[in-house]
Amino acid sequence: MTQIIGYACINTHLKKVGITTNRGVRKVTLNRTGNQLISQLALQNSKDLHTIIKWNADNNIRMFRISSDLFPWGNKVDITQLPDYTEIRAVLESAGKLARECGQRLSAHPGPFNLLASPKERVIQDTIADLELHSQMFDMLGLECSPYNKINIHIGATYGDKETAIRTWIQNYHKLSDNCRSRLTIENDDKASMFSVRELYDMVHTKIGIPIVFDYHHHRFCSGGLSEQEALELAMSTWPIGIVPAVHYSESKALHENDSKIRPQAHSDYLSNMVNTYGHEIHIMLECKMKEDALLKYRQDFLEKKLL
Repeated sequence: MTQIIGYACINTHLKKVGITTNRGVRKVTLNRTGNQLISQLALQNSKDLHTIIKWNADNNIRMFRISSDLFPWGNKVDITQLPDYTEIRAVLESAGKLARECGQRLSAHPGPFNLLASPKERVIQDTIADLELHSQMFDMLGLECSPYNKINIHIGATYGDKETAIRTWIQNYHKLSDNCRSRLTIENDDKASMFSVRELYDMVHTKIGIPIVFDYHHHRFCSGGLSEQEALELAMSTWPIGIVPAVHYSESKALHENDSKIRPQAHSDYLSNMVNTYGHEIHIMLECKMKEDALLKYRQDFLEKKLL
């Protein structure tokens, strides 16, 4: 079985020559320059996304997470009114077409400030705006309205009451557009006080049918009483028929560097172990700090040797 693996957001090889998709601008500068600068940065980010997708294709990498900074401050403006919108749209359409032609699965992972369970209305509105921006970006890329091209988030917080937090989260989930909801997935947490795969299944999936992305590393800190295999298979069971489940994999930087001062949940630069799929077909997003370099090393250390 071919193992599909990917990496997230930054290509370290290309970054050395100025290719990046997370150009941003400080708010104080934005107040002075307005939408013109946002538009220029978004256009260059979009062009570089096309370059990264092409680099991935040339290196037979078939999974990639798009940076959430493609449109700086994009959740605060109407991106269709940006001066370069027509060109940005054309560039992203071409990038998405290239990804589809080479079988490259694209996804996104909006930041931890996306809190649909928040008791604060302003936070809810900002979260909805950011998630809709991601979905709009995926529409421009021509990506599927399905979790194949996932927009993945966490519940985010318990606010001292998991049941209430989940009810609030689900209520606000229903405020999202159809396209956005169809792409949304949720992920298990890395703190025992937060949400395990078991809790996400019982409290969220059974209510709204949302797929669960299994994170191997997080499971070590929040197992919900399940073994790794049990949690993986429970998460896999939430995915629609015909779509290969996506998972996240990383290892502890503290263990890799034998340094107890490092937070155990921190991600390592590279990987020491092969992902145990327990015989299942899954697509694996590697969350290593060394990005595509870690992916290439993993492929050399484990997948290519396995074929010999």
